Parts: sequence; C-alpha cells; structure tokens
Amino acid sequence: MTEEVTETQATEEAAAPNLSLQDIAMMVQIIDICSKRGGFEGPEMEQVGGVRNRVAAFLEAAAPKEGEAPAGVDLPEEVEGEVV
Repeated sequence: MTEEVTETQATEEAAAPNLSLQDIAMMVQIIDICSKRGGFEGPEMEQVGGVRNRVAAFLEAAAPKEGEAPAGVDLPEEVEGEVV
C-alpha cells in the first residue's frame, strides 16, 4: 500500500505543469489576435494591454542574449518604442 502511494506521488511530481518561452510567446500572440478581432471592450483594453506588455518584456529579458531566440519562439516586434 505504501508503495502505491509513493509511486502515485512520484508520477504526479514528474508530470507537474511547466511553461516554456514558446508558450509565453504564444500568449502574447493570442492577446494580439483577440484585440485585432475586437475580443476586448474598451475599458478592458488598458488591463489587457498592460498584461501583454509585461509578458512581452519578460520574454525579451528571458531570451538568449546571443541574438537569437530558441527555435519556435517568436518575440513580439517593437513599433514606435512600444512592444506590440
């Protein structure tokens, strides 16, 4: 019985959720797509934009410094000094 509990706990710990930079970059892209399609009302845009900009800034800070993002990670582009 003890062995079963230990094996179950080990399996749950091994399958703990995690996020990659690619997942986080996808969040930024989803926010961009939703805003282009009118998925947010005017009063919501400030909060959504703030979250989007913080996530994009995190991606920039976490990106490898050698000039290129890991395979599959598309960092948001900057337009007029703001992350878009």
